[in-house]
Amino acid sequence: SEELNAGNLSMKTSLMNKKICVVVASRANYARVKYLMKGIKDQDNLELQLIVAASALIDRFGKVIDVIVDDGFEPALTIDYLIEGETLVTQSKSTGLGIIELTTAFSSLLPDAVVTVADRFETMATAIASSYLNIPLVHIQGGEVSGNIDDRVRHAVTKLSDYHFVSTEHSRERVIKMGEEPERVFNFGCPAMDILRNIDLSIEDSKLSLYGGVGYQIDWSQPYILMMQHPVTTSYGKGFNEVTQTLHALRDLEDIQKIVLWPNADAGSDDVSKGIRVFREKLNSSEKFHFYRNFTPEDYARVLNNATCLVGNSSSFIREGSFLGKPAVIVGDRQYDREHGDNIRFSNYDKDNILQNLKKQMHNKKISKSKIFGLGNAGELISKELSNLELQVKR
Repeated sequence: SEELNAGNLSMKTSLMNKKICVVVASRANYARVKYLMKGIKDQDNLELQLIVAASALIDRFGKVIDVIVDDGFEPALTIDYLIEGETLVTQSKSTGLGIIELTTAFSSLLPDAVVTVADRFETMATAIASSYLNIPLVHIQGGEVSGNIDDRVRHAVTKLSDYHFVSTEHSRERVIKMGEEPERVFNFGCPAMDILRNIDLSIEDSKLSLYGGVGYQIDWSQPYILMMQHPVTTSYGKGFNEVTQTLHALRDLEDIQKIVLWPNADAGSDDVSKGIRVFREKLNSSEKFHFYRNFTPEDYARVLNNATCLVGNSSSFIREGSFLGKPAVIVGDRQYDREHGDNIRFSNYDKDNILQNLKKQMHNKKISKSKIFGLGNAGELISKELSNLELQVKR
């Protein structure tokens, strides 16, 4: 029965054959934990239990499960708990449904620990389900500040978690100040950096042309700007206008190619997507925009690394962008408070302000690479620590 299973979950974990359940519920989550999953598989006394869920299963968000399986990871379970519509109501309901479905999944799999990532609504569902079943919860990327509702979710998950693998030293200090035991807080850097360290970042036109997409035929050997802009939950309903300002700023840069990626499955995603579609329909065929749904983590790293400049509000522009020393313009307040390297300029949502900052960043030759988010070996270090830890819920 579920009640009997839940009671068993609180038992002290031995150091042998520990089952580590990783929940991947979005495209962003997978890039952040891929090398941790590899590390878990490489440890003799760890067993990877993979759950793929929510938008990671849906085609219009890139169907990340196909990439995951192609990479050699076999999901133990797939769970479809995303209520589509991308409104405040559906996001809240999806969180609740996720708690229900993940509770059943954890009761069946009986993991010795659950791994959850960052600050999304799927992360909250994972954290609540794991905590109420007395399963030790491992949180990746806690202790950061960025702005909007993400901070509240991230800090709530920190307080629900038993072990913390943060990405920066400031984050570690913040988690400890929140009352977490220092011996349960580790700074090995961000696992997303591992991809950058372990692959050839050169770009191949023939390979990237296989992604299709819509728009101007991109010549990957020529300069381009990469744009990715997500909705901001706390300014719900404004996404259409916000993304339109960024797109029109890019349109004024006629001579350079523009790569546009679709937003994440957050509340307001439909507004942002509509803004992109309306803008795209008004373009003529000679305007240098191409729109893509998704890339594999490795190909996304290559696209980011070879860009002339980055624009939007993706945290990858701050994390991976800092590591690579890529100039970026962060639009709006989604990332305003986040720790970052010297590759970042902040802009408001005004087209002229975005354009002014883009022009400055495109000619910025003074940006240095930063190791603020680690050295690119976090997955290996975290998996080794999980291998050695006697996993227990905190008291």
